[in-house]
Amino acid sequence: MLVRHAQASFGAADYDVLSERGVEQAAVLASDFARRGVAPARVITGDLRRQRDTLAPLGLSTTVDPRWDEYDSDGILSAHSTSAAREHRGPGDDDTPALTSRQFQEILEEALLGWIAAGADGPARESWPAFATRVEGALHDAADGLGTGETAVVCTSGGVLAAIMVALLGVAPEAFVRFNRVTVNTGISRVAVGRAGLTLVSFNEHAHLDGELLTYR
Repeated sequence: MLVRHAQASFGAADYDVLSERGVEQAAVLASDFARRGVAPARVITGDLRRQRDTLAPLGLSTTVDPRWDEYDSDGILSAHSTSAAREHRGPGDDDTPALTSRQFQEILEEALLGWIAAGADGPARESWPAFATRVEGALHDAADGLGTGETAVVCTSGGVLAAIMVALLGVAPEAFVRFNRVTVNTGISRVAVGRAGLTLVSFNEHAHLDGELLTYR
């Protein structure tokens, strides 16, 4: 069971902190797990605060694996965009008009497509092939050792989930951008582990969210 982190603090000084809405989403997710009797054999998060804090309300022992961390958006934007836009606002940005989430997404998606097109020789600190490889490795390691009927719960980020969708469905890497665009905060994707390997069962379930709790950034 793969969970996208709750809403972070877009446009704030530190993006990697849950917003007030994100804190509420994390609480709702925990309540939904309790209602459905989800009892994971393994709980894993990336090393980002927003990922760890999303599963904290579960009150379960958690393994931290940095391979579940998001792509480096700042590095990708620096390497593949002329825009100074970032998910956070740094010192000196107070006099700069803030971008809307949609405006930022458009800039980011253009940079992401450039990142994918550049391949292994791209100028970003982590290339698209390197990112895809580490994510797939993390997925397989999370699944290894699960017994019949056992579930692992992993909290990660939208880009990681999008890369997993690309890998499991065998679609073109450029589809990553479309999956990344629609991942819901605390949305749940399910992957079955069987003799045939890993199979995607569902993507982006979010029936536990209502009204303003449904967010994409």
